[in-house]
Amino acid sequence: MKKLDDLQAIISKEVERLTFPAYPAELYEPIKYILSLGGKRMRPALLLMACDFFGGDVNKAISPALAIEVFHNFTLMHDDIMDNAPLRRGKTTVHERWNNNVGILSGDVMLIEGYKLMMNVDEHLLRPILNIFNETAVGVCEGQQLDMEFETRNDVDIDEYINMIRLKTAVVLGGALKIGALIGGAKEKDADLLHTFGEQLGVAFQLQDDILDVYGDPEKFGKQVGGDIISNKKTYLLLKALELANPSQKAELKQWLSASASNTEGKVAAVTEIYNQLQVRRYAEEAMQAYTDKAFAALEAINQPEDYKQYLRDFADGLMVREN
Repeated sequence: MKKLDDLQAIISKEVERLTFPAYPAELYEPIKYILSLGGKRMRPALLLMACDFFGGDVNKAISPALAIEVFHNFTLMHDDIMDNAPLRRGKTTVHERWNNNVGILSGDVMLIEGYKLMMNVDEHLLRPILNIFNETAVGVCEGQQLDMEFETRNDVDIDEYINMIRLKTAVVLGGALKIGALIGGAKEKDADLLHTFGEQLGVAFQLQDDILDVYGDPEKFGKQVGGDIISNKKTYLLLKALELANPSQKAELKQWLSASASNTEGKVAAVTEIYNQLQVRRYAEEAMQAYTDKAFAALEAINQPEDYKQYLRDFADGLMVREN
């Protein structure tokens, strides 16, 4: 099987070769701009990997893989507007460089361009692949909506949270893998199993992100440690702490959640101490491992050579082993 680095390089090269009309410039320049900001190109590379996993011609999967990348960046463009984010990958966001209306309309065109790219598959695969793409796209929107609703709700439970991260993050991994599998000639059952592998792994990855946000080394993690605590984001750790806390711990947590933004260092330290008292890191790690195990169980059931499956196990291990 081809190495992940090689697949990512293929996608990066093909993204650079994408062309869009020059007119009207304010519609198409933002698309070229956001696609030029880079990123790991992980989602489209997974689509190519799935095609290769089943012995398919990777070249036939390039256009659908680009569709996944264009779609992903469309969601980022609109997410940045909703979050009022000034930066994306260290560069000015589209809506800051142009304006909100430009970001909305350019994002709309990106979604359509994604569909145009996704349609470049063999005729017999067109309907099933578009169905997967549709389900994936709707899932991402549902996940984003739930994430926004959770900001103002005080009754979110862990099952709801898991479903939200599954929709917002994990369904794209699963969808990309299933599309690639079908292009590669996989049977429906095996394509579904690979979809499950990607989705469950995506949930595990997001749970790990929650853990590293509190307990990671900022130099190695690449993000501000405690950022979720500062922003009162409802993560697995916070929800588990609220579930396990005694009345005094719960009162202290709620006090910090309603505190002003001035004493961020004290807030992170105090909330982390409550997490430590309740051992929520252990619960989060157990949940993360449970979803990883579900991913590996799905992979094990796929009817492919053992060395191919080991390649995906190694990929998953590499994805989940981030230093803290």
